[in-house]
Amino acid sequence: MSSKRDYYEVLSVSREAASDDLRKAYRREALKHHPDRNPGDGSAEAKFKEINEAYQVLSDENKRRIYDQFGHAGLDGSMGGGADGMGDVFAHMQDLFAEMFNQGGGRARRGGDLRVQARLSLRDAAFGCKREVTVRAPTACSDCGGSGAKAGTKPEACSQCRGSGQVSNARGFVMFTSTCPRCRGAGRVVKHQCPTCSGHGAVERARKVTVTFPAGIDAGQRLRVPGQGIPGPGGVSPGDLYVELDVEDDPRFERDGADLVARVRVPFTDAALGGEISVPALEPDDESATLPLMVPAGTQSGAVFTMKGSGIPRLDGRGRGSLVVVVQVEVPTTLTARARELLEQLSVELRAQTPEREGKRAAAGK
Repeated sequence: MSSKRDYYEVLSVSREAASDDLRKAYRREALKHHPDRNPGDGSAEAKFKEINEAYQVLSDENKRRIYDQFGHAGLDGSMGGGADGMGDVFAHMQDLFAEMFNQGGGRARRGGDLRVQARLSLRDAAFGCKREVTVRAPTACSDCGGSGAKAGTKPEACSQCRGSGQVSNARGFVMFTSTCPRCRGAGRVVKHQCPTCSGHGAVERARKVTVTFPAGIDAGQRLRVPGQGIPGPGGVSPGDLYVELDVEDDPRFERDGADLVARVRVPFTDAALGGEISVPALEPDDESATLPLMVPAGTQSGAVFTMKGSGIPRLDGRGRGSLVVVVQVEVPTTLTARARELLEQLSVELRAQTPEREGKRAAAGK
């Protein structure tokens, strides 16, 4: 009787597992027991080989059918470890090791990314806008169409990697895949270079990109504009453009997330008597917009009033923040003779009220 463990047990799957489930289980178990992750662990290496053997059988429809019917005995002689068997294992493992060690290289899937800065006013950042930003970066060469080859010629498939952009080397039991050194992963070689771009397929030019800034965006945030980055080699799709935002200071407001803070000077007479004052407001189409605010009599300097829904539109679209008004009571620095006389009369009146107020406070404290 065979001493080998059941292949389904090795991969921790049921006998009805679909091919996708088998592959997921194989990748999971192979990663767990890979020798490079378990250096010096002989049992991990043995399990690693066992996992590969199990997957080699169960991923093959014919071998799986034989195994399901006759078990290990039905496969005697078919798992001899010859060149064909090892080739199957290597084919299964290439994708796995490319993910584990990032040595897959291969053909470039896209070009590089670009980063630029944009500066908006507080109003534009609050209510959103469209702006053109200037990008100076490589652009596909118009003379060769981005191929890098001289007009009338075409790039040829790389002879070293046969156009795949990657080469594989066996190291013992493991197959390692890396970027082809001759074509640098492009899979193609330009023998007759385009004179305009010197075979690079791109030339540096300034271009304008229209960027949509959403309402509520703030300084330090970043927008991604897909496909507006650097073109990839050989005409592959370009990378992305990242726009990093800065917001200009506004003399009327301080921003705190979705809230605005406005510091408003109020004459001491209005603060003492109370009444309606005007406070600055941020509106999309009116730079001098104001809102009315009722302040109670006896308002002190530093008093804070919150006006909900008058701040910055929230980036997620859930309404607006608040306008926080901080009152700064303004005391005149120069007085006319009449104003001085009236203030002196007021001072006398207020002093006369002091004992009365103190008496009421004392009575209230008993």
